[in-house]
Amino acid sequence: MAKKILLSASNIHKSYSQGIGELQILKGINLQLYEGEALGIVGTSGSGKSTLLQILGTLDRPQAGELIYEDKNLLAMPEEDLASFRNETMGFVFQFHHLMSELTALENVMLPCRIGGVPKDEAEAQAHDLLNLLGLNERLSHYPSQMSGGELQRVAIARALVRKPKILFADEPTGNLDSTNSGKIQEIFFLLKEKFNLSLIVVTHDVSFAQRFPRLLRMKDGQWFS
Repeated sequence: MAKKILLSASNIHKSYSQGIGELQILKGINLQLYEGEALGIVGTSGSGKSTLLQILGTLDRPQAGELIYEDKNLLAMPEEDLASFRNETMGFVFQFHHLMSELTALENVMLPCRIGGVPKDEAEAQAHDLLNLLGLNERLSHYPSQMSGGELQRVAIARALVRKPKILFADEPTGNLDSTNSGKIQEIFFLLKEKFNLSLIVVTHDVSFAQRFPRLLRMKDGQWFS
């Protein structure tokens, strides 16, 4: 049976104004992500990897191109509708955890649910289950300043998954960790992919992490290259 295309990007262009001219970041990128697929993206700094990830995750918009999720034209959606869609369908993990310092681990993970209108008791139960799954049951009431780097990234992963997204985007998720914690986070990504039938798109400089992806794409100067 043919694989289902979950996300399709066509002819994506992105540039930024630079003095009297423009700096081209993405030059006609095409990409298809299949349901349940684990896709890695690598390339040198400045190749356009992170910009592409932001556009695929609808956190940024291209100057030209098309982005389709199943039958939805995402770039044609009003911003408010797109924000709701993103909150329900996509999860994000970055190199730095971006947790709110004044909230506990449990409260940080609950946050996307509360923004999405999920009742507090239900949001708390979902957050608790994920943190327990990630081995953080004894850190529920801890604040970010009281946790290690590996623990902080696990909280960030739990937060990304609490709305049960279809796609998990990650930008250098092990880039700020030592080798031991990096290895643990790599394992977590693939375990969670299978458990929740996630599609993964991960940008990484980590060679050992990149080699684990069944499909690995390379970028150079805003384009794919082999």
